[in-house]
Parts: sequence; C-alpha cells; structure tokens
Amino acid sequence: MPRVAIDPAIDIVALRSTRAVIAALSEILIETVANGGSVSFMHPLAPEVAAAFWTRSLAAADAGERVVLGAMEDGQLVAPNQPHRGEIAKMMTRVSRRGRGIARALMLEAERIAVERGRTLLTLDTGTDDGAGALYERLGFVRAGVIPDYALKPHGGLQGTTLYWKRLSPP
Repeated sequence: MPRVAIDPAIDIVALRSTRAVIAALSEILIETVANGGSVSFMHPLAPEVAAAFWTRSLAAADAGERVVLGAMEDGQLVAPNQPHRGEIAKMMTRVSRRGRGIARALMLEAERIAVERGRTLLTLDTGTDDGAGALYERLGFVRAGVIPDYALKPHGGLQGTTLYWKRLSPP
C-alpha cells in the first residue's frame, strides 16, 4: 500500500517514548476529551492521567508490541493498534488541524504497517454521536453494529459506540 500524500509539511511517523512526545500526546488527549471526544476518558482529564496512559502505550510501542503513529507538522505533533489482527485505538487530531486529511493519512499509514506486520484484519470503534464513522466508511471499513450507551461522554451523558472492521490484503 503506497504512502498517502497529504500536506507536504506533515510527516506521519512511528512515535517513541520521550518526555516531549508524552507531553504532546497528553496535551492532544486532554484537548480531545475537553472538546467532547469519546476516547475512554472523562472531562476534566488530569494531565498526570493522560501522561500515565501515553507512558504505558509508548512503552509497549518501544517493546514492539504496538505502533503509535503521529502526524508531525513543523516538528510539532498534531495528531496521534492477536497476531492476525490489529486494533485502531484513540484516533485523535488537534481540533484546529481537522479537515486537512491528517486522520486519513494516519489511517492509511496504520493500514500499511498492519499489512507489513502480517495483519489481515483491522477493527476499531467510534462514538455513535460524534465519532468519525463517515471517515472510516470512506476508507472501506464495514460497520458491524452499534452498542448503545457504551461510552460516557466527557462532559456527561452516554452515547453508543459503532464497531467497524476491515479486511486487509496480505503482503
């Protein structure tokens, strides 16, 4: 699968555990939750809770257990996966950078890496009320169904989650 072309100022990279990366990812996670993103955290999200999550996630990436992708623009992080399958989790893009193809580029790079690592199936879920279902469907993900009242909204209330899957061609 070829790399996707987006704004040439944006690079999609595999992230490693550094203080700066953990701080940037934590800031994006807090911003996403504050703006209503249903990514398994409640508003207000404490910085130390966000940092602990990313510290664990990046430690797993450093150990080769997962890949954490990020979109870098001018050196700044603007957006942050069974042996046969992978899971897309915590897809987020800074609110001010949405609508520029960054999430699409991240997804296509995640697919490329999944195929490279021998994965033949990807799964993900997204908030039914305010998630990115339309994006995932445009990328060929199949809607498997909805679980009602699955997630707490960061500012209160419940929403369903929509489950998606996509078969990948073997390398």
